[in-house]
Amino acid sequence: MSLSDRLKLLGQLPSAPASGLDDIYRIVRRLLVVCLPVPVRRFLARRDRRLIIEPDASTAHLFLMTGEDREPVGELGLDAAIPLPEIARSGHERAPTRVLIIPREDILTRSVSLPAQVRANLPQVIRYELDRLSPFQPGDVLYDFLAKPGPKGAPRLRVELALCRRDLASVWVQRMRDAGAPIDRIAWEGAWPSANLLPTAERPKRRLDPFSADKLLWAAVVLLLAVALVGPIWQQKRTADALDAEVRRARVEAVAVDDLRQELERARLGSTAVLQQKRDEPNILVLLRELSDRIPDDTWIQTLDYNNGQVELRGESGQATALIALLEEAPGIDEVSFRSPVTQVPQTGKERFNISLRFTRARGE
Repeated sequence: MSLSDRLKLLGQLPSAPASGLDDIYRIVRRLLVVCLPVPVRRFLARRDRRLIIEPDASTAHLFLMTGEDREPVGELGLDAAIPLPEIARSGHERAPTRVLIIPREDILTRSVSLPAQVRANLPQVIRYELDRLSPFQPGDVLYDFLAKPGPKGAPRLRVELALCRRDLASVWVQRMRDAGAPIDRIAWEGAWPSANLLPTAERPKRRLDPFSADKLLWAAVVLLLAVALVGPIWQQKRTADALDAEVRRARVEAVAVDDLRQELERARLGSTAVLQQKRDEPNILVLLRELSDRIPDDTWIQTLDYNNGQVELRGESGQATALIALLEEAPGIDEVSFRSPVTQVPQTGKERFNISLRFTRARGE
């Protein structure tokens, strides 16, 4: 089976929600195993085996689960007449995990609703409330529970509770313990992934293997992922560095071109502004012609000062006050006023004036 075919199997995996870190670990591990080569998957399956014990009256049928393969390995009776297969004993090299499967009809399940505040102490609350939540006393049953996920801040917590009469399972738990192969887990058909009716205190302590298959698997996966990722990342980094150098060169050239463009634009705007200012500047010859045409013969101008459209006239006239009305009639001349009082010249009898005006008549008007 090719890698692409194995990846297609991911969509066929069970979609049961993870209820804890152990379930998340199992789901992620299974997803990774699907992508491994067949020899590696088989090796991993041999390192992670489960002995399934399914009681039927006074006899239990034993099955060895190796990965997804289920193989019958014998039977076991409540008496010692039927011995336990060697593969199930603790002394066997890497003994499989022993799981007791209780018949579904012997399991009582119910959903209960509790205040959300009890989440932190849920095991103690379930134990204290067990006689209220079921027709049994805590010492008469084996039980497990699962807190269902819900909206954040919800006032109520939904819990799935599963119970089994202790006497139905204790005979097989004791039988396996006497045979030297204590039960690791008690579950039932349709149980959630982490379900275990066996109390924590009664679960056997397995020796931790610092070089277990799981640790080696994760180390190999991390190493392979690193190798698979480093190459493309390194290549992408080289490509990115080359592109970055090219972009820097292009940016320098673009800045130089932009500076030149701005310099040319400033020169163009400067020349345009000069031409526009010259075009908008009033024509002094037009002003002189207007003054010559409108000023009476008994009036003469001593000085004419022009500054940015503002004109100041000084001179003498036979009737200076009449000049204001005459100048205001001229096109382009406005804001005509005396800058100082009119004074009499004793020698000539004329009036000395100082008039200011604004001339705005542009060229070509």
